[in-house]
Amino acid sequence: MGDSSKDVRAKADLRFRKAERAATARDQAMNEYAAESERRRLKTAKLKELRLAKEAEEQAAAAAVPPVPKKKPVVKLSKSVKSAKPVKPPKALKAAKK
Repeated sequence: MGDSSKDVRAKADLRFRKAERAATARDQAMNEYAAESERRRLKTAKLKELRLAKEAEEQAAAAAVPPVPKKKPVVKLSKSVKSAKPVKPPKALKAAKK
């Protein structure tokens, strides 16, 4: 009978304190996680608000400026294309059209 009631009580107290420290550490970690999540949510909301305000300003500025008319591109023909003879369609196509 090696264990006295004092040894049993001391071991039980040690296990209880170890479990209590683990629970405290777990609670602290959860509180830190929740606080970080809340900070992230607030920062995201603030950035979204700023982005929407900027986009609204850009749209208002774009609406105030009249659109620039587009110019048609000028196609320049090379000398070889200018002097080339037109190709006549084959006789089979002429017959098919009639």
